[in-house]
Amino acid sequence: MSQIVESLKEQDAAEVEAKRDWVRGHYEPHARHKYESLEGKLALVDAILANGWVAAADTLKLQCLGITFGDALAQHLGLEWVAVEDEYGRDPALSLPGTAALAFPMTSISKRVERGETVDVYELFNGACATIREQAQHSA
Repeated sequence: MSQIVESLKEQDAAEVEAKRDWVRGHYEPHARHKYESLEGKLALVDAILANGWVAAADTLKLQCLGITFGDALAQHLGLEWVAVEDEYGRDPALSLPGTAALAFPMTSISKRVERGETVDVYELFNGACATIREQAQHSA
């Protein structure tokens, strides 16, 4: 089966939003507006990881961090959330409109933490931005 890339369906969007809400909920209610900024998203993911609030075995929560990481990428690079379906299943991904560039941020943090790596959120973000820009140049 080849990849099918399409807009998020209602269920896809609801699952992404639930993951986003779990992360956003770490801000006190009066400070939730901070999630709207690029720095607010990255700082929150960084704080959750740095404080050890999520264990390596807690894949779902790590994937929640990945969705917020993806929100930061989308905000910074003008990416759009899509769904990608292939022989392995259906997952949310980021697409750069007008190109074939795709990124799968939901697992970008979980796979590293599960391998025992220390994640530098800002380094990962800068590297992902560079990779996506390079991929976009070759697929436009």
